[in-house]
Amino acid sequence: MSGYRPYQHIERRKSRQIHVGKVAVGGDAPISVQTMTNTLTTDAQATIEQIRRAEMAGVDIVRVSCPDEESTKALEEIVKEVNVPIVADIHFHYKRAIEAAKAGAACLRINPGNIGSAERVREVVKAAKDYGCSIRIGVNAGSLEKHLLEKYGEPNPDALVESALEHAKILEDHDFREFKISVKASDVFMAVAAYQQLADACDYPLHIGITEAGSKRAGTVKSSIGLGNLLWAGVGDTMRVSLSAAPEEEVLVGWDILKSLGLRHRGVKIISCPSCARQGFNVVETVQTLEDRLAHIKTPLTLSIIGCVVNGPGEALLTDLGVTGGGSGRHMVYAGGKQDHTVPAADMIEHVVELVEERVAAIQAEEAKEKQDGKAQELPDMASAN
Repeated sequence: MSGYRPYQHIERRKSRQIHVGKVAVGGDAPISVQTMTNTLTTDAQATIEQIRRAEMAGVDIVRVSCPDEESTKALEEIVKEVNVPIVADIHFHYKRAIEAAKAGAACLRINPGNIGSAERVREVVKAAKDYGCSIRIGVNAGSLEKHLLEKYGEPNPDALVESALEHAKILEDHDFREFKISVKASDVFMAVAAYQQLADACDYPLHIGITEAGSKRAGTVKSSIGLGNLLWAGVGDTMRVSLSAAPEEEVLVGWDILKSLGLRHRGVKIISCPSCARQGFNVVETVQTLEDRLAHIKTPLTLSIIGCVVNGPGEALLTDLGVTGGGSGRHMVYAGGKQDHTVPAADMIEHVVELVEERVAAIQAEEAKEKQDGKAQELPDMASAN
């Protein structure tokens, strides 16, 4: 069941577009999902394995910390073994940025202001240009410059934005504009206000996030409030959900936020009720099982799992497939919003998995046919042009 209704429309902020490796950021590009590894970068194999798990979850870009020369050496192997562009996280040591660029990093996360002298900044920018790296200006409320803390007395949105624009000017003065900006804070109000101000002050793509958001549950809630607020207002070109959890968990939450706002679609989106005494089957266990069984699917599809007939038929109207709990040990299956058939309770999960996989196969076959027809159409057009 596709198509937007007027009240679901989000008008995205117009930003210039840059590239992080093969991933476009800004402009009309999809909002990309990022995470960061928490392994020792010097342990290349552990880092590669962690990135691959994030890839399975749907990550677009991965950041890797490079605090020392051994890490930038390991980065070369890491870049070769993964399928997503790598951002090298650099602080203070300008030589690490140059080494990372040479090692194949697609982007350098730096603060030009803490790299050092103008000459060092010039060398980093030259390396970025020479090796095709973009740059992320990463401003954080926890590490603002001394002069801004003295000016404002404490971290606040004005200080974050002023810091970001000062750093942007440094890169602009070096004729470098292939960069994106973040102004993160752990305080949701501060971060959202800073991003809103920055969105009005420049047209550079913005990397949004609530830094140090917390544990998996608390951090998910906090990030969803902050990022959801910004995304709903059209602000944000790439995002990271910062959790004290495995990187793939950050990716999954990021996707769920985007899917909830209709900004990106990937895999099966399950609409389910919280369940109550009316339920005809155990909704909680069913949803958990289906999420696991359908995790491999990347094709967008909506599935409603509702325990009874109070809201089940209405939700099924808005989903591709649906199940509503019924009586006598049988449940109603909906297809395209309409009642289709019933299924015995004992067979329901296997049946739903089968239906989803069949629908996905049909969608993929149709997409392949359209692609093939498009190529066939191009051939006569090219022939006539010649």
